[in-house]
Amino acid sequence: MRRILTIVLLSFTMGVAAQNYENHFTRSLSDVMGDVERQFGIRLKYDMDTTGMKVAYADFRIRPYSVEETLTNILAPFDFKPVYQQKNVWKVKRYEYPRRQPADGKKLITYLSSLYDNKGKWEARRDTLRREVRERLGIIPLQKQCISQSNMFGPIRKHDGYVVQNFQLTTINGHSICGSIYSPKALSWKKGWEKRNDNPSKGKYPFILCPNGHFNQGRYNADLQKRYATLARMGAICVSYDLWGWGESEDEVGNEAHHTSEAHVMQAYNGLRILDLMLSRKDIDLTRVGVNGGSGGGTQAVLLSVLDDRFTASCPVVSMSSWFDGGCPCESGMPIQLSGGGTCNAELAAMFAPKAMMIVSDGGDWTSTTPELEYPYLQRIYGFYGTAKMVSNIHLPDERHDFGPNKRQAVYRFFIDAFGLDESKLDESKATIEDENTLRYKKKMVE
Repeated sequence: MRRILTIVLLSFTMGVAAQNYENHFTRSLSDVMGDVERQFGIRLKYDMDTTGMKVAYADFRIRPYSVEETLTNILAPFDFKPVYQQKNVWKVKRYEYPRRQPADGKKLITYLSSLYDNKGKWEARRDTLRREVRERLGIIPLQKQCISQSNMFGPIRKHDGYVVQNFQLTTINGHSICGSIYSPKALSWKKGWEKRNDNPSKGKYPFILCPNGHFNQGRYNADLQKRYATLARMGAICVSYDLWGWGESEDEVGNEAHHTSEAHVMQAYNGLRILDLMLSRKDIDLTRVGVNGGSGGGTQAVLLSVLDDRFTASCPVVSMSSWFDGGCPCESGMPIQLSGGGTCNAELAAMFAPKAMMIVSDGGDWTSTTPELEYPYLQRIYGFYGTAKMVSNIHLPDERHDFGPNKRQAVYRFFIDAFGLDESKLDESKATIEDENTLRYKKKMVE
């Protein structure tokens, strides 16, 4: 009888890959995932190699009443996470420290809101965040370094209602930053670069700093050129500059430098370096200083507004979220979101209150929750100052992640209202799209 029982038990354990207490009921991850697909009638999408990966207590992790809890349980030991995509389809992704789910954003916003219920408490929190962001970013020592004022400018190119001039500025540690200045045609360049000696706004131009995102071709992108040119035609001076490790910066430090924490620091430093230069001009109106960027450029716009109080209008496009900090090291390479015990880009954006700000969002990315989550939160913070109308949201539910015409039109309207730009000059067809070599300070050798 004992022999028969032993044979039965042996056959049983062999049939289920010998799961038992001694081996912690371990099974192959790929086999477990296959069982989960069959049990719940779903399809799992993933590109990681699971060969050799084993799950301890595998079947005990399955929750027959919840596919989400089941997937979370079996994937957590590998720092993988399940992301629902559509009916019966889940994607298995590697753990992303800067990305969460909308439900997490809602919980975080609720928690942050509980920290302050009046202007005084908010400003104490704001001041703590500002200090810690600067410390965690590591930008304070860089700004204390003295640099030679070696600023070089190329020839002016005249277009329909605006002019463009390339530049190269020295920064620190032998580095430089290159970009292009778009200005109204009427601007007097020689007078503009004279030393500033007063601050009245009469006869002066608004300035808009335009950090770039990860759009195809960077600052040479045709859609972005339309934006700079149109804003300049309407009366603003705009500066576009390279991402760290892109464009002319790539020639200097290589493309891989962009995928480092250094990029987070240097892109912010470069933006502030350009801001210092431009606000030293005699023809810039210090009461009209804007920052506007899309995607990663929008993340930079929020960060720059936290680092420097001289901006008077901010317009982050398809970027600001409570549950996504930015998927590139140039946005989240340094741990600034750990400031104040934990924060997010929505709270960092709120630090701009009570000054004019517009958030542009869409239905196809991490800004899809803006109308019902982040925007009401911003309105609450602005309400502490009695200026809830100073923050607005243009939401495009049927659009996806880009800087398309509707997003650009929203930007134009915002700066027309905020800076009094000339709406009669709003005509993108007048923009001249220049090639990369024309927009580079140092020309690229073409074989």
